[in-house]
Amino acid sequence: MNLVTVREHARLTTGPVPAGSLDVVSIPPSAFDWLCREAQRHRSGGAALVQVEDRRWLRLDNYVGVLESPCGTRIEILPKHVRGEAGVAEARRVLVHMLRHSLRLPVRDSGPTALQTFDGPVSEWIIQQFLAELDGLVRRGLRFDYRLVEEEVRFLRGRLRVGQQARQPAGRQHLFQVEHQVFDANRPENRLIATALRKVAGLTREPGNWRLAHELEHQLAAIDISADIPGDLRRWSNDRLMARYAAIRPWCELILGNRNPLSALGDWTGRSLLFPMERVFERYVEVCLRRRLPAGATLKTQAASEWLCRTPTRRMFQLKPDFVVEFKGERFVVDAKWKLIDGAAFDSNYGLAQADFYQLFAYGQCYLQGHGRMALIYPMNPEFKVPLDRFSFNDQLMLDVLPLDLASGRWAEDVLPGR
Repeated sequence: MNLVTVREHARLTTGPVPAGSLDVVSIPPSAFDWLCREAQRHRSGGAALVQVEDRRWLRLDNYVGVLESPCGTRIEILPKHVRGEAGVAEARRVLVHMLRHSLRLPVRDSGPTALQTFDGPVSEWIIQQFLAELDGLVRRGLRFDYRLVEEEVRFLRGRLRVGQQARQPAGRQHLFQVEHQVFDANRPENRLIATALRKVAGLTREPGNWRLAHELEHQLAAIDISADIPGDLRRWSNDRLMARYAAIRPWCELILGNRNPLSALGDWTGRSLLFPMERVFERYVEVCLRRRLPAGATLKTQAASEWLCRTPTRRMFQLKPDFVVEFKGERFVVDAKWKLIDGAAFDSNYGLAQADFYQLFAYGQCYLQGHGRMALIYPMNPEFKVPLDRFSFNDQLMLDVLPLDLASGRWAEDVLPGR
């Protein structure tokens, strides 16, 4: 297997490139051709996976995660959270931290030591966490339950199904149509776990994960694979007796694809696991906002109650700010942008986009009636560590541009309502 580590927006080619770069990388021709085909497939579904610059170069879009081509080339895509070259371990730690909080995943070993010692691709970290939860669950014991079995047997067992028995054709009247209860582990939760385990056992390339996955497969060999994943997820019990299963459910949903469609947050198809970085950052900002809002404040995500303009017969151009905070009758609009800006680059407007300011101005007029405060949140980086000077659209409508510390989830508290 050929492992290639890059950052989002990296350029890929098949020719020679300088060694040690995360932004310009060489991959085998077979993987290059496969990426071109995948780009076309994803583009038809509305997602730009890569951009074909010419016959020799591809540029990745803003997806992070892991891609594995049929030829065995695994491409790990990390976030571009700083300018210039960054260490792989640091970028991987940032991505794992953001995914863990944005997806609200329970993590068994979440301390700094565990994150520093993990040096595999992000998909291997997800597999590692799932297997650790499953190993602990198996050690404590899986939950068994009674289930109804209807079968044809040579001896009478349980309750005779009289109607079916009466319709037995000639020559089969010596067989009994019966139904009875069986006490075993074939319940929806265990079927989903066994299905997820089979999937990760075929995906993992890390020796420790591979060994533990196959050990657990032997212990779950008697459990059937789920034939109806959405149905079994709906039947997942959350009662008190199933409390110890709560920690493993998010991992099953992530691995089986219920929590990560490409249009929402990610896509695990074959041996690939991708997350749109803008969505990850947006979800991470939401978690940080909820954690730091004052008591009594409410947070609405993707509010869609206002429109930019109207005609006598219809409304046009719906406005959807990322977050609207309401506190003691006051509204506060927040938008999250995954982009590196430079707090010292005054001549280039700090790298801010004029279109974003037009968008925030429209939010301020429609959601705040031209009076109040708004915020644009960007990732903190060495060139942007403190908030920019406050922007004024007029004497009553203000905009703060804030850096969010990806490690701690903190920003300047004095801009929040009630602070």
